[in-house]
Amino acid sequence: MLALMGFFMIIVFMFLIMTKRLSAMIALMVIPVVFAVIGGFWKGIGKMALDGVSSVAPTGIMILFAILYFGLMIDAGLFDPVISTILRVVKGDPLKIAIGTAVLVILVSLDGDGTTTYMITISAMLPLYQRIGMKPIVLAGIAVSGSGVMNLLPWGGPTARAMSALSLESSELFTPVIPSMIGGLLFVLFIAFYLGRKERKRLGIANTENEVFLEQAAAIEVGEGNVLKRPKLIWFNGLLTIALLVGLIMEVLPPAILFMLGFAIAVMVNYPNMEVQKERVAAYAGNALSVVSMIFAAGIFTGILSGTKMIDAMANTLIAHVPDALGPHFAVITALISAPFTFFMSNDAFYYGVLPLIAKAAASYGLDPAVIGRASLLGLPVHLLSPLVPSTYLLVGMVGAEFGDLQRSFLKWACGSALVMIVVALAVGVIPF
Repeated sequence: MLALMGFFMIIVFMFLIMTKRLSAMIALMVIPVVFAVIGGFWKGIGKMALDGVSSVAPTGIMILFAILYFGLMIDAGLFDPVISTILRVVKGDPLKIAIGTAVLVILVSLDGDGTTTYMITISAMLPLYQRIGMKPIVLAGIAVSGSGVMNLLPWGGPTARAMSALSLESSELFTPVIPSMIGGLLFVLFIAFYLGRKERKRLGIANTENEVFLEQAAAIEVGEGNVLKRPKLIWFNGLLTIALLVGLIMEVLPPAILFMLGFAIAVMVNYPNMEVQKERVAAYAGNALSVVSMIFAAGIFTGILSGTKMIDAMANTLIAHVPDALGPHFAVITALISAPFTFFMSNDAFYYGVLPLIAKAAASYGLDPAVIGRASLLGLPVHLLSPLVPSTYLLVGMVGAEFGDLQRSFLKWACGSALVMIVVALAVGVIPF
């Protein structure tokens, strides 16, 4: 009964946000409370919701100061050389712009943080899309597609969770999956090629020697007409950003603290005047508030879902319905169900709650936990389109799109990426059939 209630709650939630009857933020707060009351859990709603909010608080703080930090770096012109180079290369061609977007996403995603990836990519590419009339949803879709595959990096989160949940090393879990990851990235480039060619045909732009773009590239490179640019500090800002990313990867300090300190140093050096500092913070406040409020709303959803044990019931129900004849194929089954599981629940819930159960069940059929761990990573491209992923709200907010529109347009592509990764994994023997 509890499992059915959980599944029905998620169905209702998805229906309401995809049909735009409720905004994602309102649905995240209201729907779980309604179902908790219906299920007789009304006495514990406050504690469950507060536990959920507390669990996402570090993420909310990290994203808040990440927005402030990278917003400041964008204003100071740190990424202008990258934008200028892309402008020179693409020269107004939608196909080249789309492929350039995919390449930029893949490179920036090396830091393992979706928020950073989206802020840099969207800030660099959105002006190009707007200038020639390309659909911003295409930009968002390519960004989430590339980030979804790069999400497999050990320091990105899911892989680290799987390693800790199954007590495995990176060499056992991540290294064998690299061929699948490469396959997924090639599919992302195909997505960019297909969508870019489609946009080129829609816009009818065939001029790849657009002088206006070359002039714009030169103007951006020198920071023309913008008093906020700090071209003389580009090396300092670049080194500070690299140090920040290295600190994140090496876990020198918690991410939230690193971004707080990084922002404090950056704003003091780039804008020593206190009035200008206040103006910069105010300029990013709207975007920061919308994203952080969504994160805390998602905390209520996950807190109630976990506190009522609906997640446990859902997982046990699905695992129990695997016929004995399919037991030897648990690796493939895990790869296939990892997409919907990580879509409907948080990474913590799946990798710490569900994955150990699956690995335990698979062990009875002679399957190594490492194999199950690898399989559990192959559905991650779908995960980033989940309404429970905070960074995706930042993405749609930056391009001015609706979350439901992004899901409708790119969920099929995300499933395609996951399928390609699974096929490659089977072909090279990463997981057995």
